[in-house]
Amino acid sequence: MSERADAQFARLALIAGNGVIPRQIADALETAGRDYRLIAIKGEADEATRRKANTELGWGEIGRLYAFLNKTGCEEVLLIGGVSRRPDFMSFLADFGTLKRLPAIIRALAGGDDSLLTKVIRLFEEEGFLVVGIKDVAPQLLASSGVLGRVKPSKADWRDLQLALEATRRLGELDIGQAAVAVGDRVIALEGAEGTDAMLQRCAELKSSGRVRARGRAGVLVKTAKPNQDLRVDLPTVGPRTIDLAHSAGLAGIAVEAQGALIADKNDTLKKADEAGLFVVGIDRALISDEPVDD
Repeated sequence: MSERADAQFARLALIAGNGVIPRQIADALETAGRDYRLIAIKGEADEATRRKANTELGWGEIGRLYAFLNKTGCEEVLLIGGVSRRPDFMSFLADFGTLKRLPAIIRALAGGDDSLLTKVIRLFEEEGFLVVGIKDVAPQLLASSGVLGRVKPSKADWRDLQLALEATRRLGELDIGQAAVAVGDRVIALEGAEGTDAMLQRCAELKSSGRVRARGRAGVLVKTAKPNQDLRVDLPTVGPRTIDLAHSAGLAGIAVEAQGALIADKNDTLKKADEAGLFVVGIDRALISDEPVDD
């Protein structure tokens, strides 16, 4: 039996940040009968996640986290959910296990060009844990390929989609963001530190001010993982609020990377998109090379 096949029976530690995705993964694990422990990140996980959690630990309690994982027999780790707050490094002083590892932590977090989350993964791996991704434990939460709702993109939509897709590739190469919006064969917005929601609000303002003009619904939001991104963490995500903001911005639809993006509250998100008249598409290499659907 392969190492991956053996690992599927290992107890999983689900380390949860903010958002609804951690609870959806927990529900999927329970449905599959998978043994897991839920650790809520203090100051990040919402109330519903904290109620469901086996324990709640702060950023500075790395030593206590490792002790909990070892005590409960967790062999795999999944890091999921948003992180909006920077660690308070003074809090490390209250945890002896963290202090003992502080030189290694500083070396890992300070060195190299990798993202912060990639460095965090390395810390877990150095402690002997196997870090997994959503694809390993709940692949049904990832976007599949093709048109995901009832609404289909037009030829004009497809041109905007391809243009925004190219913009996200360039953004990813610079490690800036994961999303872009194109309207009428023109890129009008690129995601930066403000995030996708703020970018879409900016698009709505551009349209309402007349800086971007389009007849009817036009334009596409594209979200993709960055080139060479570790798909175990920080996956691009869309959900019901994304649909609301895209609708407010007058866009025609949304495209995400198939098997490389999460759809939060998947059924509700796609239903909301159908009701709003927006298409949602999962894009992959094969789909990008296909002919667009007819008007």
